[in-house]
Amino acid sequence: MKILKFIFAFFIFMNMSALNAQDKNLHTKITKNLRCLICQGQSIYDSDSEFANSVKILIERKIDNGENEKEIYDYLIGKYGEWILYDPKFSKNTYILWLLPVVIFLIGGFVIFRLFIIKKN
Repeated sequence: MKILKFIFAFFIFMNMSALNAQDKNLHTKITKNLRCLICQGQSIYDSDSEFANSVKILIERKIDNGENEKEIYDYLIGKYGEWILYDPKFSKNTYILWLLPVVIFLIGGFVIFRLFIIKKN
């Protein structure tokens, strides 16, 4: 009977460890995708400012309360704006961010193409 209790306790412990690891992975994933508003060049994960530490604690509490990734992002966007995200959504406010590299690439390709055609003729 003791062995059954031991096996049961072992599996419960392993299950709790797996859940804790998933929470840590989610915490890391979220904090790496958030920009520190104080440092501006670092993610929340990399920063050690007071703001970053408070956001890390906030995210930890929200994960412990059972909130998912989308709910946490929605809360932070509502509070600090979309600029806090390193990977903003495609919307009317961010379409220039997404399309500008493509436009620059096409213009550069056109200029290079024209230079080679002009030199050949």
